[in-house]
Amino acid sequence: MQVYNYITSPIGTNTYLVTDETKSAFIVDPGEFSQDLADKAAEDGLEVKYIILTHGHGDHIGGVAKFQELYPEAKVVASEKEKDFLNDPKLNNSPYILGRAVTVQPDILVKDGDTMWIGNMHLEFRSTPGHTPGGMCIVTGGAVFSGDTLFRASVGRTDFPYGSTADLINSIKTKLLTLPDDTIVYTGHMDVTTIGFERRVNPVVGAIRW
Repeated sequence: MQVYNYITSPIGTNTYLVTDETKSAFIVDPGEFSQDLADKAAEDGLEVKYIILTHGHGDHIGGVAKFQELYPEAKVVASEKEKDFLNDPKLNNSPYILGRAVTVQPDILVKDGDTMWIGNMHLEFRSTPGHTPGGMCIVTGGAVFSGDTLFRASVGRTDFPYGSTADLINSIKTKLLTLPDDTIVYTGHMDVTTIGFERRVNPVVGAIRW
């Protein structure tokens, strides 16, 4: 599995292009359209099959529409519990974050524990509410795409509408700390990390009894 990171949105969202030897590919959290990502996919002859959203805030969905235009066969995947955020600019904060209202209509709604294959990559979707009610993480190939649930030495904010600190802590404890220490964490913002590093360094994770 190969992962390429592109910084998008006005607040520095990590947008990922993920592929394997079959040249099947998916995009995670397109905060805005990235021409560099599109150029890389074209250069490597990748078939972008899915656009996967860890949650519905504007800085993670602003580029969906343009990527759908470029890849009309690509299906948008999101948590079934995030429909309201994806369909309501007031909830997803897109006017504030992006300066325009954005809505997204997912093609595929998933729930906790659902899986799918993309090429030879086996993906598992884990429900991780807290930052938003329908936040989720994507586990595949010794890695997890954590969205805004877990950051390097930090965690996602819970002071937005419908955020919950208790839910976020429980999500990290039950859905992320159960992963091996060498699991790579591709975060929604800031730098890549590992589960083991977060066990040792993250002040919030360190306070969790697990």
